[in-house]
Amino acid sequence: MANSFYNAFLNGILGAHATRVDLDSDTIKMALVDNGSADGAPDAAADDFWDDQDAGLIGTAYTLAAKTIGTVAAGVFDNTTDPAPAFTAVSGATVESLVFFKDTGSAATSNLLWFFDTATGLPLTPNGGDVNVTFSASGIAKI
Repeated sequence: MANSFYNAFLNGILGAHATRVDLDSDTIKMALVDNGSADGAPDAAADDFWDDQDAGLIGTAYTLAAKTIGTVAAGVFDNTTDPAPAFTAVSGATVESLVFFKDTGSAATSNLLWFFDTATGLPLTPNGGDVNVTFSASGIAKI
């Protein structure tokens, strides 16, 4: 597998998906995910909502609090003013993916956005400590 946008999210940008995502005003979360769960590894072509990945959640999903669009560069989504996001006291199965999604309060309607499964620190074996995520200076995702 390789880092990827979910097809449903990309199609939604073009208007071909049932729900739209507004990256600067919607609640955007990132989650540590075990690819060995009942949901399996992220599937960019087939998965569309968080209920396709939520069985693999390790710990609690982190809400990005200081999102920016176009600040780093045109078409770039980032979270530059937020301190390094930390997942606290992480324990459980091995984490193979970092999944981003729009949280609507219901897993069945929370759009999957993109995932990273090839990044420094992945896979990660939780040991009960905090997990800090440092994003690239060039942003989290570029469309």
